[in-house]
Amino acid sequence: QVQVVDSGGGLVQPGGSLRLSCVASGTISRIYDMRWYRQARGKQRELVAAISSGETPTYNPSVKGRFTISRDNAKNTVYLQMNGLSQEDTAVYYCNADVQQRPLTRADTYWGQGTQVTVSS
Repeated sequence: QVQVVDSGGGLVQPGGSLRLSCVASGTISRIYDMRWYRQARGKQRELVAAISSGETPTYNPSVKGRFTISRDNAKNTVYLQMNGLSQEDTAVYYCNADVQQRPLTRADTYWGQGTQVTVSS
């Protein structure tokens, strides 16, 4: 079994910052890509940022230059540092991870439960 738990959301004023964390635990041989998604009310879930096991990041153009994704492979953790937040960033943020539970087996994607980010004055 694999569990993915994301945290760090909250209420922040426009222009503020938050740091989200997501940790995977359980039976893990290797974690490949890790990603952050978000879903605003009434909108489809969208990819915010992703990071490979070699720590190569990719970003949605709407957050590039404001958000930074990083990971700590020793802790099976991915972070999302969010700066310069605006009301348009308000959403539930979800992380997911491609996890290989045992060597020579396929990796499956596991999702966190989501953490609410609200940007409001």
